[in-house]
Amino acid sequence: MILAGIAEAVSAGATREQACAGVGLNARTVARWGKNPDGCDLRAGPKTTPAHTLSEAERTRIVELATSKEYRNLSVRQLVPRLADTGVYVASESSFYRVLHDQDLMAHRSPARPKTHSKPRSHVATGPRQVWSWDITYLRAPVRGTFYYLYLLLDIWSRKVVGWQVHEEESADLAAALTEKSCADEGVSRGALVLHSDNGGPMKGATMLATLQRLGIATSFSRPRVSDDNAICESIFRTLKYRPGFPRKPFASLDDARRWVADFVAWYNGEHLHSALRYVTPSDRHDGRDKAILAKRHRVYREARKGTPRRWTRDTRNWRPIGNVTLNPEKTDSPA
Repeated sequence: MILAGIAEAVSAGATREQACAGVGLNARTVARWGKNPDGCDLRAGPKTTPAHTLSEAERTRIVELATSKEYRNLSVRQLVPRLADTGVYVASESSFYRVLHDQDLMAHRSPARPKTHSKPRSHVATGPRQVWSWDITYLRAPVRGTFYYLYLLLDIWSRKVVGWQVHEEESADLAAALTEKSCADEGVSRGALVLHSDNGGPMKGATMLATLQRLGIATSFSRPRVSDDNAICESIFRTLKYRPGFPRKPFASLDDARRWVADFVAWYNGEHLHSALRYVTPSDRHDGRDKAILAKRHRVYREARKGTPRRWTRDTRNWRPIGNVTLNPEKTDSPA
């Protein structure tokens, strides 16, 4: 009996706290048990193993998948839908997290912390080529204190990068040329597009504004001195700079910077499962392939539920395509 063992340890010279710690109990818990006439172990716990608990083979499979060469650089949120795309279901996302936590495989890999963003005027996109957002970010150049400038345009409905260039200077002329080229590449209709940006010089330069007016593009700007109003572009720049392989040292040349960004855009548009898009790629969403992908995932989950119904207390995971997308939604805006 536990209480008898603790009493024996105390009589041998140990303190009560030391004796209790030796069996993994708090001294207050032992004192409470001592008031019980039976003096027995009062800890509650399951009497039997739940029938739907993960088997040891399933737990091993989860660890093998999460640490495999193919998936080890993916978060659990990215891994589970990617497995569903291949027709594989092992366990729910929460089960993956529990097993990996038990194996100490959930270390935080990024020093960044999420930031809050202000909410300026809203713009709603019901499809691609309706609302774009653009910005410029700095990429360190070889000479200390100098930078290359990445110009990037993003379609907020699909999160697809629809245009980008890297230059050695910030210029309204360069921004206008990129915008005009991107509109031509995407086949944007006159009067159909809203372009959001912050209040920087290239964004409000005379050449840029004249080009937008000529193309029939409506302008939208963040509030003065509030750069976080352009939150979607800030988000992709964060993804870019925390992408594995992003150089911690300056880029060796302008061509080096352009090659790296080209590889990033190809990965982001064509391979990255975006959390805001039900984990489909921006290109799949942009081109309308997301519905078929999500429908397939739904079928995989329904079949998994049929095989182990006791593991599902509610409906399967929501794989319905997302609806409208709002840039900087107001507090009164309801979800789409």
